[in-house]
Amino acid sequence: MSACYGVNPGDAGIEVPREWSGTAATPVTADTAFNGFVCTHVVFAFERLGVFARFAEAGSLDMTGFCAEHGLDDAVFRALVGAAESFGHVTVTGDRVLPTEHGEEVRRQLGFFTWAVGGYHDVFAAAAPIATGKRAFGSDVLRDEAMVALGSAQADTALMRHILDAEIAQVDFSVLADLGSGTCERLSRLVKDRPGARGIGLDISRSATELAARTVAGYGLRDRVEPVCADVRQVVAGELKPEGAAEVDAVMSFMFLHDLLADPSTRSRVIPEMREAFPNARTFLLADTTIRPRGAAERTLPMFSSGFELAHALMGVPLHTRQDYERLFVDAGLTIRRTVPFGAPHTYLFVLEA
Repeated sequence: MSACYGVNPGDAGIEVPREWSGTAATPVTADTAFNGFVCTHVVFAFERLGVFARFAEAGSLDMTGFCAEHGLDDAVFRALVGAAESFGHVTVTGDRVLPTEHGEEVRRQLGFFTWAVGGYHDVFAAAAPIATGKRAFGSDVLRDEAMVALGSAQADTALMRHILDAEIAQVDFSVLADLGSGTCERLSRLVKDRPGARGIGLDISRSATELAARTVAGYGLRDRVEPVCADVRQVVAGELKPEGAAEVDAVMSFMFLHDLLADPSTRSRVIPEMREAFPNARTFLLADTTIRPRGAAERTLPMFSSGFELAHALMGVPLHTRQDYERLFVDAGLTIRRTVPFGAPHTYLFVLEA
């Protein structure tokens, strides 16, 4: 995906990727909506079964051999392949299955499907009882935290990694903290690429932290990266002080700021308190998805934005514009060095200095 970079804080002329306009035509017709629902579940099933991984490794798969290798029900798997073929994602010749150009594009954006179907399926399905007040997110409606973390990691790898790498290369750090670190994939990679550096990953989800421990071990970084299961809100508020926080000289957080800013009564204090929680941090790399600007002439929708906005409405978490974030940073005494379009539609990376 191409990316155009904005360098002036508050500059309304920041160029954004053309992809952020999307290609999904509106109004969404009934047949498109129904088939899209089925298609997302086929895509997620392929992800869980390792189909996309096989495509990435070998370029194709043999159905009989794949089913035998993974212990799959042959009839069910062939039905999934048949559905994917009807959606234009694969071609089938005999037993051989190959991805089409559209299938390859789906694989590149796989993180959004993991996030939506794997992570938020139950939340979207409960929209009506949430609206009536019969059910509520956080009590009897939950998201799958591990799938949310995995989807975020997949999107990071495909869409954001190269942008972050270009920015982090300009930052001098010895101890890097990641707030809402998920699987610690991003943190582990950045620390491994920086000789002598250490990392602290903070995430409230126990399941995601368990995945993170395996990720860190896989990178061979048990002595340099520490996944910590902790509520970042408590850390930022000073109620919880993780070991090593005073040594942190760079802080990053991705797709998590809206959660920290959810309570309007404490919103203005979050960034100043973040600075106090990590008193020696000189650089902050904070990224989040913003409210999608609406236009009267809008005729297409991008990936992700509508799902992100609806999911957070169902959870009762307010979202913000790019300008809202920039005002919060400036009011907290941070200098905005760059505001960078960050892969996922209407998502920005803010490079800030204390």
